[in-house]
Amino acid sequence: QARLVESGGGLVQAGGSLNLTCAAYATALSIGTVGWYRQVPGNERELVARIGGVSTGSTTNYADFVKGRFTISRNSAKNTVDLEMTALKPEDTAVYYCNQEIKWIGRNYWGQGTQVTVST
Repeated sequence: QARLVESGGGLVQAGGSLNLTCAAYATALSIGTVGWYRQVPGNERELVARIGGVSTGSTTNYADFVKGRFTISRNSAKNTVDLEMTALKPEDTAVYYCNQEIKWIGRNYWGQGTQVTVST
């Protein structure tokens, strides 16, 4: 059974940094698209950043509200995808989720989420 596990969340002051890690089991994060999403209570889950598969050049995309502050990267040897977050703002407070979508085999996996709280 494939599963994703996020780690690295926590409490940080505004302007600080955190690094989130998505670790995968029974699925390879080098294939398909891996994305980081976030959600606050009462709001829809929104895309933060995503990275394409290695075979398609690992293209990255970012939401406008994190461009220049967040960086998504893959470590194929460790089978992880990281989200480096810098210059954090209180509005970045949310539960952050990792997602892997492998369209051609109809697979879509979500992690359980990790809480990020940015204080003023």
